[in-house]
Amino acid sequence: MKTKIILDVDPGHDDAVAILVAAKHGKIDLRGITVVAGNQVLEKTLQNALNVCSFAGVDVPVYAGQSRPLFREQVIADDIHGDSGLDGPQFPQSTKKAEDKSAVDFIIEECLKYDKELVLVPTGPLTNIALALLKEPRIKQGIKEIVLMGGAYGLGNVTPAAEFNIFVDPEAAHIVFESGLPITMVGLDLTHQAKAYPAVVERIAQIGTPVADLVVELLKFFGHTYKRVFGFDAPPLHDVCAVAYVIDPTLIRTQKMPVMIETTRGYCYGRTVCDFYFKTGRPANANVAIELDQERFWDLVIDALKKY
Repeated sequence: MKTKIILDVDPGHDDAVAILVAAKHGKIDLRGITVVAGNQVLEKTLQNALNVCSFAGVDVPVYAGQSRPLFREQVIADDIHGDSGLDGPQFPQSTKKAEDKSAVDFIIEECLKYDKELVLVPTGPLTNIALALLKEPRIKQGIKEIVLMGGAYGLGNVTPAAEFNIFVDPEAAHIVFESGLPITMVGLDLTHQAKAYPAVVERIAQIGTPVADLVVELLKFFGHTYKRVFGFDAPPLHDVCAVAYVIDPTLIRTQKMPVMIETTRGYCYGRTVCDFYFKTGRPANANVAIELDQERFWDLVIDALKKY
């Protein structure tokens, strides 16, 4: 049986591959793609989502979401994703247009259709999800789980303490993590195990389709910036890990624990405080991703890309 999901993205190289995998995997019913500002400003992340869908023939509605965080000043990741948010490949003119309805209203309407059947998969800042929860709390009745890419129990990647998606809108993350909904947090500690080494890129290249060639181009640019900024030997496909978990949870070992979001504006602003040993006395509110079955993960990704 297919899992109904809404994919909430801020493309972003890894978001682009997450869209491609979610749209073609046989276990996913992709109800819609919602877009938020994050890796770049909303105008650019929205166009990137449309470009990817148009190029790959992904026939799924795309909705424009929030252009700014709830409270803080805007942060983007042009050092990683470039001026367009998806630098590297050159896309032809997109034939796809965004829907008139806002992302937040689409999330609300879709959630209200179901009874614990819909999985929200945000791979960018949590602004759209938080606003949907604030605007219509009844959407909780339709949500089976939120599987998000964000956070870290170890090192951050935009500050020493904070991961980018949470840092961009910590207040939105606080709303989501305190919502009482089932949450799986796929953070940097897990996604850094999903590096696209040359052997993986070669497997994708051997598929020999325009979509596979696009992914190779994305990974080449992404790999270059990760080498320059972080010294990584290969680019990590962060956002794809969240989609992979929805498809096959056995790919990722998780641990239940309390997770709090630091919203005071000090050195730890945007930190996901993961209480491994339950020192705070708070109940667990999240499954935190710990370990990735890398071989099976790449098999899943490549099998999905072969369907284009």
